[in-house]
This record gives sequence, structure tokens and C-alpha cells, in this order.
Amino acid sequence: GGPTLVEAVHIGFAVDTPAGLVVPVIRDVDKLGLREVATQTKGIVEQVRSGRARADLYQGGTFTITNLGAEGIDAFTPIINPPQAAILGIGRIKKQPVWVDNGFVPRDLVTLSLTFDHRIADGAPAARFLRSICASIENPAERLIP
Repeated sequence: GGPTLVEAVHIGFAVDTPAGLVVPVIRDVDKLGLREVATQTKGIVEQVRSGRARADLYQGGTFTITNLGAEGIDAFTPIINPPQAAILGIGRIKKQPVWVDNGFVPRDLVTLSLTFDHRIADGAPAARFLRSICASIENPAERLIP
């Protein structure tokens, strides 16, 4: 048989704490708006860093996002936390010259690294997913305005 599809999307995100890296989870992200995700993320980070997070906050993730950009890292290979399907690594944002029309213009660039489980997803759909993320970053208004 093929891969087992999950019916819920629970996104884990890496948080650096004095005790080490932890990955709390935002539940049912596919049903939340961007503002709700931002609000929940902020609240969860506060709980985690203060030591008030419940154990169930770290369970049930289906996908993780990790960002080493703040540490000055451009690209890295994030490792999947089983049984999750994939992990997206985000590097630092750097201003770089980009050729546009007839000359170079400064642009903010970031490297994204997607590691995915081939038992769950093939390379082509994973590449389309990553391309969709890139399109959202490049043109956020298109995704935010219905």
C-alpha cells in the first residue's frame, strides 16, 4: 500500500532554550489564519522558555520548521524527527545582487532546505511544495489577500 495520510496538520517549530533545543507543536495549522499562527507561536515560545509548557505540547507534530538564520547560517541539512513527514530549514536572510532586466539590484535572499521522507512523499510533489513556499515568500500579498 501507499503512504498513510494524516488528517491533521500539526506544525512543530524549533525553539532554543537554556536547556537545549525543543520542538513544540501548533495544532491544526491548516485551519488557522496567519495572525492566529503568529499569536499561538508567540504564546508557545513564552510558555516553553518560562518552563510552563505541558508535555503534550511537544507531541503529535507532522512537520517541523527550524531556523538557523539568526545564528548566521546560510544552509544546513535538517533531520526529520520520526514519525513526521518532513522538516523545513530556513537560513539567514542576506542582501545580494540579483540580475533584473539590464542590471543588478539588491534583493533579500534566503536558502530553504526541505528534508522529506521518501516513504511518505515523492521528490516531485516535495519540490512543488517547496516552490509554493518560495512563491509565497516572493509574493506574500497574493497569498494573504483572498
